[in-house]
Amino acid sequence: MSDFPSQPFRHPPDREKLPVAALLALAMTGFICIATETLPAGLLPQMADGLAVSQSLAGQSVAAYAVGSLLAAIPLTLLTQTWPRRSVLLLTVIGFFLFNSATAFSTSYWLTMLARFLAGCSAGLAWSLIAGYARRMVEPHQQGRALALAMVGTPIALSVGVPLGTWLGSVIGWRLAFWVMSAMTLALIVWILASVPDYPGQKGRKQGSLFRVAAMPGVRAVLSVVLFWMLAHNVLYTYIAPFSARAGLADHVDLVLLVFGVAALVGIWVTGRVIDRALRLSVLVALATFALTLVVLSIVGANPVVLMIATGIWGLTFGGAATQLQTALADTAGPGADIALSMNVVIWNAAIAGGSMVGGILLEKGGAATFPPVVLVLILIGLFIAFSARRNGFPAGARQH
Repeated sequence: MSDFPSQPFRHPPDREKLPVAALLALAMTGFICIATETLPAGLLPQMADGLAVSQSLAGQSVAAYAVGSLLAAIPLTLLTQTWPRRSVLLLTVIGFFLFNSATAFSTSYWLTMLARFLAGCSAGLAWSLIAGYARRMVEPHQQGRALALAMVGTPIALSVGVPLGTWLGSVIGWRLAFWVMSAMTLALIVWILASVPDYPGQKGRKQGSLFRVAAMPGVRAVLSVVLFWMLAHNVLYTYIAPFSARAGLADHVDLVLLVFGVAALVGIWVTGRVIDRALRLSVLVALATFALTLVVLSIVGANPVVLMIATGIWGLTFGGAATQLQTALADTAGPGADIALSMNVVIWNAAIAGGSMVGGILLEKGGAATFPPVVLVLILIGLFIAFSARRNGFPAGARQH
C-alpha cells in the first residue's frame, strides 16, 4: 500500500542539493490537482447557469471530485504499487487531461459529475505519490524543505490558477478554464519525462499493516486534525462566491481568491523556514489564528474590507497546512509513513466532500452568514486535538531526523 520504501534514496555526496526541477514537476502536479478541484468554487454561478442547476448543486462538483479521490486513493495505490513510479505519475496526469476535457465538453449535469468523479480518482492516486516521491529524492535532513517545495503548487494554484480561471470564466466562459487545465497537463507530461527520475515499484506490505498504522495514537491524532481543519476550510472555500456576495463582492470573487492565494503562498514559505524547528508551534499558531479570524467574520463578515483582510489571514494560516500535516504524519508513522500518507489522501478528500455538502446545506437553510460560526466550532475541535497530541502526533521541539 506504500509508494516507496521507508528509507530514502541515497544520493552521492555531489548531489546533496535539492533536485529542484524534479520537485517543481511534482509541485506542478499538485497545482493541477488543486486547480482542478477548486476551479468550480470561483465559477459556481456560471456553471450553475450553464448546466441549468442551482449553485448548491453546482457546488457538488467539488464533492464529486473529492469522493473520487477518497474512494480511489487506496485501491489505485494497491493496484499500481509494483509499477514504475514515473509511469504511475504520468497515468494520473493523462487522467486529468481526459477528464478536464470531458468537463469542458459536457452539457449534462450528470456527465459533468462523472467526469469530476474520475478526475478526482486521478487526484487520489497523484496525492498518494507526491509526498513519498519528494521524500525519497533527498536525504532525511532535507525532507522538510523538499516537501515544502513539492507542495508549493497548492498555494500557487490558489493564488494564480483559481483566480485566473474565475476571471476567464467571467469573461469568456467557464468551459475555457477547463480547456486551459487540459493544455497545462500536456506541458506537464513533457516536464515529467524530462526531469523526474523513475523508481521501481515494490512489493505490497504485510496483510494488516494498514490497521497497525491506523492504530498508532499519533497517526489518529494527526488524521483527526486533518479531518476537522480541512472540513472547516472547505465549507468556506467551496462557497466563497456566495460568501463574498454577502459583503457586496459578488463581482470580485477573483480578487478575493487572489488575496487568499497570495497569502497562502507566503504561508508555505514561512512553513518551509520553520517546520524542521517548530512543527508543533506552527500548527497551533495557524489553527488559533484561523479561529480568531472566524470570530471576526462571525461578527462583521459582511463588511468588504474586513472580509478581504480576514481572507488574507485565513490564506496565511492555510498555506502551510499540507506540508505541516503530511510531515507530522510521516514523522509519527515512521516506517509506516507511506501507508499513513495514503490514508491522509482519503481523510483529506473526505473532508473536502464533507465541506462541500455541509456548506451546501448551510447555504440552503440559513445563508452564507451561517458559515463562520459553524467553521469556528470545527477549527476549535482541531485545535484541541493538536494541542493534546504533545506526546504523539505534534511533539514539541525540533523534528527528529
